[in-house]
Amino acid sequence: MGLSWQQGPLAPGTVGHFLTPAPLPERLLFAERLRRRLRVRFNDIWIADSEQVTLLHEPGRYPVAYFPRADVGEEALVASGKVTRHRDLGDTTWYAVRAGGRTTERAAWEFTGLPPHAAVLQGHVAFAWRAMDAFHEEDDRILGHAADPYHRIDIRNTSRVLEVRLGDTVIARSEHPLVLFESGFAPRWYVPRADIDESRLRAVGGRTFCPYKGLCDYYDIGEARRAAWTYRTAYREVDRIGDLVSFEPDKVEVSLDGRPLRLEPGQHVVPHGIDRGLDVDEAG
Repeated sequence: MGLSWQQGPLAPGTVGHFLTPAPLPERLLFAERLRRRLRVRFNDIWIADSEQVTLLHEPGRYPVAYFPRADVGEEALVASGKVTRHRDLGDTTWYAVRAGGRTTERAAWEFTGLPPHAAVLQGHVAFAWRAMDAFHEEDDRILGHAADPYHRIDIRNTSRVLEVRLGDTVIARSEHPLVLFESGFAPRWYVPRADIDESRLRAVGGRTFCPYKGLCDYYDIGEARRAAWTYRTAYREVDRIGDLVSFEPDKVEVSLDGRPLRLEPGQHVVPHGIDRGLDVDEAG
C-alpha cells in the first residue's frame, strides 16, 4: 500500500527493484513534508494542529505523521520516563497524552537521539493512531493511518468473463466485472450482485476498513471463510465498486476468461482492523 507498505518500492516484499550498480541498503526510510493540514483530537479537544507535518515512510509499516512540538498543545504531553531504541533512528522518548482530565499512557513518542542524516524529525512528535479519538485532514476524518500520497486506485471496465466456483457450484459469472488496481496489491475484480448467486453468500461479522475505500463487510462461502467482501457504501472517490462483491482467489476458484487467478506471493491483504471509536455513520 503506497510507498513502503505491502509491495511498494520501499517495502521488504517489493516486486520491483531500483536500477543501481550497487545494492541499496536493506532498509530505506523516507521522510517528507505532508503538505496537508493535519489535526489530532483527544477527549474532544484538538491537541495538535499543523500544516508542517513530516511523514515518515518506514519499510513494512504504514506512514506515520510527525508534528512539530510547536504545533502540539503545551499540556498535552506528559513525560513517562520510558525510553526505547529505534533500530534506525536511535533513542525514542515516550509520553502519556493528557487533555480534559483524561490521560492515556504511551500514546505519543519523539526521537531524541537522531543521527545527523535524520535531523528533519528533530523536535517532532507522533501520536499512536488508535490511542487518539481521531485524526483529521482539514475537516475530514482520516481512518487507520496518515494518508499515503503515493497510494493510488484506478478502476476500469472490462469485457472479460469472470467466473467464481466452489467445487462444482457456480457462485458468480459476469461479463462486465470491474477491475480495481491499487498500489501494492494484485488487481481485484468486483462483480455486480445481479451476476452472483447471493444464496451462496453468508454474511459474517468482523468489519475491517480501508483508509481509501471505506468499511468492508465479509462473506463465507460454504466452508471457505471470509472468501468474499464488499464495500457497501464505498467512499465517493471509489463509489463505482460500491456494493459490488470481490472474491478471494486463494479461497474459492476464480477464473478470468477461463484462466485460474492466483495471487502472487506477498499480495495477500494485511487487514488493518477497526479504528478506535469508528462507526458506520462517521466512516461514511
